Amino acid sequence: MTASNLLNDPVADLASRLEAMTDDEVFTTMRTLEAVSEGAEGAVRDETLARIAIIEAEIERRFPGQLLAPYRDWKKNQLL
Repeated sequence: MTASNLLNDPVADLASRLEAMTDDEVFTTMRTLEAVSEGAEGAVRDETLARIAIIEAEIERRFPGQLLAPYRDWKKNQLL
């Protein structure tokens, strides 16, 4: 999924797609949106952060009580 699709597709579509994604796909989507948010300004940044919040909620749903630890661990392993 491209950054453009992530930002332009309706939020409801993103939320429904997240349910069908593997953990790796969810984490990759999160990393993509984080990269976009670092260079974004104004409304684009606000929209990106809102979508990141949706993904955070999905991660917490999948890994109850672990907050974002599984995502942080995944990011560390991607650097190796």
